[in-house]
Amino acid sequence: MFKYHTLNPIAKIGLDKFGDGYVHCDDFKDADCVLVRSAKMHDMDLPENLLAVARAGAGVNNIPLEKCAEKGIVVFNTPGANANGVKELVIAGMLYASRGIVDGINWLNTEGKNDPDVAKTAEKQKKQYAGTEIAGKKLGVIGLGAIGVKVANAAVNLGMEVYGYDPYISVDAAWHLSRSIKHVLKVEEIYANCDYITIHVPLLDSTRHMINAEAIKLMKDTAVILNFARDELVDEESVVAALKVGKLRKYVSDFPNPTTVGAEGCIVTPHLGASTEESEDNCAVMAVKELREYMENGNIKNSVNYPAIDLGEAESASRVVIFHRNKANMLTKFTAAFGDAGINIANLNSKSKKEYAVAMFDLDSLITDEVLDKLNALEDVYRVRVIK
Repeated sequence: MFKYHTLNPIAKIGLDKFGDGYVHCDDFKDADCVLVRSAKMHDMDLPENLLAVARAGAGVNNIPLEKCAEKGIVVFNTPGANANGVKELVIAGMLYASRGIVDGINWLNTEGKNDPDVAKTAEKQKKQYAGTEIAGKKLGVIGLGAIGVKVANAAVNLGMEVYGYDPYISVDAAWHLSRSIKHVLKVEEIYANCDYITIHVPLLDSTRHMINAEAIKLMKDTAVILNFARDELVDEESVVAALKVGKLRKYVSDFPNPTTVGAEGCIVTPHLGASTEESEDNCAVMAVKELREYMENGNIKNSVNYPAIDLGEAESASRVVIFHRNKANMLTKFTAAFGDAGINIANLNSKSKKEYAVAMFDLDSLITDEVLDKLNALEDVYRVRVIK
């Protein structure tokens, strides 16, 4: 019986997927696995029995990935589960920025609220909120993952000319990308040519403030920047400064903070990207499926701190999963430990991801405590998990 804990409310449709063999526990320290959305885990003491964390969403900045990896705790996310919800909000953001929709609504709710002739007044006032159409304009999409691809394809269908930039685009994403999209090799080409620029990359040291003062200098004075990924991808102080002098047209963000809220030219929504019933349901279902596959079979898919690995359903006498630092000769040490004990390896798989690695073994006989102790004692081994 596995125990799971939820650090945030998780959609019931997802939790129902646990079924028999799983029970909810109220105390985090008792959990074998945990589901989380926005709760910050960096200062939490991770219990020794914790095996996995599943983020019901894409971003994992609230989870200590290296700390988890060095404890042999697999961290999952749910890429693509909320992609449609974010895509729709990005399209709405473009429309908000191109038309005077927000300013017009604000005017009606204040100046027009008590005006008995508001309809006539509005006819005179509406010229203040005249905008432009997005059809025929150029959209630059930085990052062609699950969300970026959907945004790019939707923009093509709306009659936009779309530029896409992603030096690490996956084969799967490439298959789903419209042929009408111009794939550029330098992000500067997007900065220089596009009327709208939307960013959809993970927040890393290499992408922090990716859009900065130097990037803004290359952009059109009428350019609109859309940020529905992470606020720190953009140097927002430089954006606000550029808006004040007319260097940019608008900045649309889904991440409220003191720099942008209320600032001239900024349209900020209260982190609504994945806040749809459908997205929350999809993320919950996907997160639980990932946890079950790992807890029951040891297989890993969509982990952000360990590589993907799969040996199918656990049907051998014993399945052992070893989490370790990615160093030479580790696999040799593992197989030697089994061989010295006379245990035959029926099947194995070994994968690495940067400094971390995982090895999975199907054995023809049950593993003994003696062999387990020997494996756990090896330098650079973080965790040895016996599935069965």
